[in-house]
Amino acid sequence: MASTVLIPFAEGFEEMEGIILVDVLRRGNVSVVTASLNEAPVVAARKTIHLTDKTLLSVKDQIFDIIILPGGQEGAKNLQNSDLLKKIIFKHRDLGKEIGAICAAPNVLRNWGIISEEDKFTAFPTSLMLGEGGVYTSDRIVSHNKVLTSLGPGSAFEFALFILEKLEGKETRIKVEAALHLP
Repeated sequence: MASTVLIPFAEGFEEMEGIILVDVLRRGNVSVVTASLNEAPVVAARKTIHLTDKTLLSVKDQIFDIIILPGGQEGAKNLQNSDLLKKIIFKHRDLGKEIGAICAAPNVLRNWGIISEEDKFTAFPTSLMLGEGGVYTSDRIVSHNKVLTSLGPGSAFEFALFILEKLEGKETRIKVEAALHLP
């Protein structure tokens, strides 16, 4: 059975982070569901318009292997302001599932107390003032206590491949990575 991933898209999300995650994971036969915070198309950070698979409300009772939050400063702020997403994330965490966040989105997890105290994380360096808690590292990807974080748009392929390997194994990662012709 394929692994399942939820990627919520909020107004202002960073296109590269959201779309690269979806694309790479689907290439590895992962079942990825994109979900908007409401019924409307989602206008991303660079003003591209996106239709999601579902709304967050329609997937609130589903169990996913991982939930990944794309960044973008405005997108992260809008994710953080969603009480429904917060409930979904805490339920997911209580089930022992992994949570991913890239760029400004780790700050959402910091502000919700999921990343706190001695928890190591990475994020886009200029976004650090958007949250409190945790121990910042400048690593491109950090995996700590079932929370996976990544630096930003330039690390989106690495992050997606890292998550793909965790979900579907090294063989699948190698196959998908080869077809991408990354440097």
